[in-house]
Amino acid sequence: MSSILKTIGVRRLLAAAALCCGGTVLLAQGGPIPIVQATQIGVTKFEPGDTPAGGHGQTIDGIEGSSREMLQVHVHAHLSLFHKGQQIAIPYGIGIVQPFQVNNGFVGMGAGIYWLHTHDATGIIHVESPDSRTYTLGQFFDIWGQPLDSGNVAGLTGTVRAFVDGTRVTGSPRAIVLGAHTQITLQVGAPFVTPPVYSFPAGL
Repeated sequence: MSSILKTIGVRRLLAAAALCCGGTVLLAQGGPIPIVQATQIGVTKFEPGDTPAGGHGQTIDGIEGSSREMLQVHVHAHLSLFHKGQQIAIPYGIGIVQPFQVNNGFVGMGAGIYWLHTHDATGIIHVESPDSRTYTLGQFFDIWGQPLDSGNVAGLTGTVRAFVDGTRVTGSPRAIVLGAHTQITLQVGAPFVTPPVYSFPAGL
């Protein structure tokens, strides 16, 4: 984790051109949008960390709030959320039990850490598991303590469209699997936009 923090200062210099402005996605010219750790993608809507209904150390959906990171399996997915065409930031500290430590927009350890969590507000979901089980977006939202179904995403209600790696998917968004570099886009209400495509930071 210390190596991640050491590189954040340099990468933050690239954020303004690569991420978003006023909640509108700016596509990187000639390719995917690079994700810069410890920055924020989208406008602020939610408070950091889990809600009172979410994870506070108790086991949720069979997922523990462990005292340390579990790294038998360590992959990363990305979640983008749009409400009426505006991109909403996925907050940092989801799945990290408070009180937690925040260093320039990056959350290190807290009182505990769930196997699904966010360290920053870029939308990167860290999957750090003691085994090779399959994890879903619904489990992540349960840890966050927010609703997720075909008409409600974290309290934002309306017609929900879900995309995985740019392809629209049907059925419950809760069932979407959090795989390595899976890019998930949830859109609530019109106008609907083209799902953004991101490149993950080196080493993730």
